[in-house]
Amino acid sequence: MKPLLAASVLLLAACAQGGADAPTAGARPTIVSLNPCTDAILADVTAPGQLLAISHYSKDPRSSSMPAKQASRYRATGGTVEEVLALDPDVVVAGSFIAPATRAALEDLGMEVVTFGIASDVASSEEQIRELASLSGDPQAGQRLIERIEAALTEAEAPDGRAVDVLLWQPGGIVAGEQSLVSDLLARTGFTNGAPARGLSQADYVALEDVVAAPPQVLLVAGGDLGQQHPVLDRLPDMRRERFDTSLLYCGGPTIIRAARRLAEIRSTVS
Repeated sequence: MKPLLAASVLLLAACAQGGADAPTAGARPTIVSLNPCTDAILADVTAPGQLLAISHYSKDPRSSSMPAKQASRYRATGGTVEEVLALDPDVVVAGSFIAPATRAALEDLGMEVVTFGIASDVASSEEQIRELASLSGDPQAGQRLIERIEAALTEAEAPDGRAVDVLLWQPGGIVAGEQSLVSDLLARTGFTNGAPARGLSQADYVALEDVVAAPPQVLLVAGGDLGQQHPVLDRLPDMRRERFDTSLLYCGGPTIIRAARRLAEIRSTVS
């Protein structure tokens, strides 16, 4: 190792701070997660001290899928090779868009790098849970999380079986496509994603005027753009407007439980 890099690694190791306890995971592999979606799953299926660090995204309420109190228990990294090397994990878990140079450097340093894509529905999220739990050495922890998810989804089913038209208005004024995890959750909790019926695909833009001209039964607002907060939205008599937290939008795993409960709460208010 070059002297400068060695000094940087030692400095980072000495200065590393966070709420994670000293490793007590025994023979299980130690893990650093660089992706906010895998952060949340690994925090649920690993032993104390096994998850050495999560991504910095999970420390930011705007991008985290973890409760702030839970995220505070862990160190966080910006995903640099030097930061990860200072923690010396057995495995690095990352998203599929990890920079090839970063991946190559981590592997050259003897770390296993495992990548995961974006879950497009509940089934693919549950498969990721199984894979991450197996990777961490505790498949049963993954099964317990899946059982909690299935119980939450069963509890969140619409009692009357009637589908309510909904438009999910995300940050930037875009909508969720049909082949997305949140669309699957909408279907499981008594809603129909109205975007495809409007000829809209994943990340298509919807203007305020479009909503006013053809209001859905329920408008879920997950963004904070000016148009999404316009008072005219409260004067549409046949539409109900509800907030939907951005932390529930993108990740599966334990986030599904909170998202299902929130959607069931909203669905119960629709006559």
